[in-house]
Amino acid sequence: MSDRRFSVVICAYTEDRWTDILAAVDSVRRQSLPALETLLVVDHNAALLERLGTQYKEAGEEVRVLANAGPRGLSAGRNTGIAAAHGEFVAFLDDDAVAERDWLRYFAEGYDDGRVMAVGGRTLPAWASGRRPAWFPEEFDWVVGCTYRGLPPGRVRVRNVLGGNASFRRSAFDASGGFATGIGRDGDKRPLGCEETELCIRLATALPDAVLLIDDRAVIHHKVPAIRERFGYFRTRAYAEGLSKALVARSVGAGKGLESERRYTTRVLPSGVVRGLRDALLRRPGGAGRAGAIVAGVAAAAGGYAVGSVRARGGGARFSSGPIAPLGDRAGPAPARVPVRVLEGGASG
Repeated sequence: MSDRRFSVVICAYTEDRWTDILAAVDSVRRQSLPALETLLVVDHNAALLERLGTQYKEAGEEVRVLANAGPRGLSAGRNTGIAAAHGEFVAFLDDDAVAERDWLRYFAEGYDDGRVMAVGGRTLPAWASGRRPAWFPEEFDWVVGCTYRGLPPGRVRVRNVLGGNASFRRSAFDASGGFATGIGRDGDKRPLGCEETELCIRLATALPDAVLLIDDRAVIHHKVPAIRERFGYFRTRAYAEGLSKALVARSVGAGKGLESERRYTTRVLPSGVVRGLRDALLRRPGGAGRAGAIVAGVAAAAGGYAVGSVRARGGGARFSSGPIAPLGDRAGPAPARVPVRVLEGGASG
């Protein structure tokens, strides 16, 4: 296991998360399986880029600070990190999350099988209030970037990993291209997502024998700020997910793009509603609220999907994916290669 070579990419965009970024980097430096390098990619924020460069000036190759070489947004930032990575494997950690000590070690174990192209982990919410809001259903923890009720336990094969706690073979990007730009998060715009879903489905198409895994022993703790504990954010994020799903379905087809979502909607969510109503009858706190939130979340996501589908048919927003351009001598960011694959979609922020 000592021969595993992991480059860890952390994308950052705001100085408001300064202490969170330092904590994320520190958690990587404390891994039981040491990372080859940590790549901090700053998304078009010169002040943050300079500040982090000063902070890690003495770290040398252990921590490198890079500017996003592509358009604004999380996808281009990740692509910049991939292009600069020296490792055989590239792991991604959110800038407001901390990894448990054996995070990379459990990722590494998954790659003993040469068919495995990606390994994800389990993301637990760290609520700003110290506890889960009574009304917030575990089935919707994806709203705050965390593992949700309904995913199978253990080490299991999945359609896609979750981007804030995931790793890939570097060769996976050579086969399928990088994360699509124009989809997913873009600074402070509407909280879109699904960039990792689109990538994983594209990867499976490029490499039909590829295996993608989630190992729930590879744990990170993701900070949930107070504003994301509110119902208004819950509803907005669910609506944005619907927009994003429409864009993915436009790219890969509704069959592949919504296969997992159909099972989730027809099996997991009805069980959650029943459980919430049962808790309400037993006078347990939050039962009715959780049941109502599930119904509201489904309605919001469905509405977003409908709007996104209409925009797609009308030639709405565009997103693109293409090969990862090597960064020359890998010493720093170079201009991103012009994407070779352009798709029409319908989820503009």
